[in-house]
Amino acid sequence: MRWRDERQSENVEDQRGVSGRGLALGGGIGTVLLAVVALLFGVDPRSILNGGDTSPSQPGTTVTRPVNPAEDELKSFSSSVLASTEDVWTDIMRQNGRQYRMPKLVLYTGQVRSACGLSSAAVGPFYCPGDEKLYLDLSFFQELRARFHAPGDFAQAYVIAHEVGHHIQKLLGTMDKVDSMRERASDTEANALSVRLELQADFYAGVWAYYAQKRGLLEAGDLEEALRAATAIGDDKLQQEAQGYVVPDSFTHGTSEQRMRWFKRGFDTGDIRQGDTFNIRSP
Repeated sequence: MRWRDERQSENVEDQRGVSGRGLALGGGIGTVLLAVVALLFGVDPRSILNGGDTSPSQPGTTVTRPVNPAEDELKSFSSSVLASTEDVWTDIMRQNGRQYRMPKLVLYTGQVRSACGLSSAAVGPFYCPGDEKLYLDLSFFQELRARFHAPGDFAQAYVIAHEVGHHIQKLLGTMDKVDSMRERASDTEANALSVRLELQADFYAGVWAYYAQKRGLLEAGDLEEALRAATAIGDDKLQQEAQGYVVPDSFTHGTSEQRMRWFKRGFDTGDIRQGDTFNIRSP
């Protein structure tokens, strides 16, 4: 991806090395399970940290940690990707008679406090609708490359674009509607709604990639990197690797095939009207 000469976003909050105290997460199996869920790119960490502290940040509740200087380039990269999403979605929203309210990207180390509560890096990159911010521990990109065999800068860009996709859902009212529906649904029905929400975020990531390509930002192999990442974090693949079998009713993000297909649909069309994952029989 050609990003070095592109502008960087002003909407990045660098909280690396500063984390909230008191995260009540045990080690062992619980942490491993959280790590698996993390790599599914969840929407709201409250659904993972059941019973977690969701109180606002208080003065004096931070500790400092060393910042890895090797991550500085990843910070610049993430800022450039965010700036590209700002440009693309500002144009798309304007064309549809709307104003784009830009989200902030919070970079953190280890754990972070958001409007959604206190969260560990184990929950992975996430979007918090309460404060309209994306949260990312840059060490996740190493995990994506080493553990899930999805290397490449455009695979990393897909991660950011997916979380921005959730912000689009927030702005369009989709997220609030789905949250309301899930409150009245059974567990199986709620999971199915979550799958449709996540697949739409993948589609929106593809829409951004469509315009990034038109602006000359993509290089040979970039699309394949994004598709490889989408495949790597499908529910079926993760469950098969973690436990040796899959439980479709428990899926919350979609299969590898679904995630790849919806991203590709956004990339091929660039048309947000083609991303309705809710009013079709099977996504």
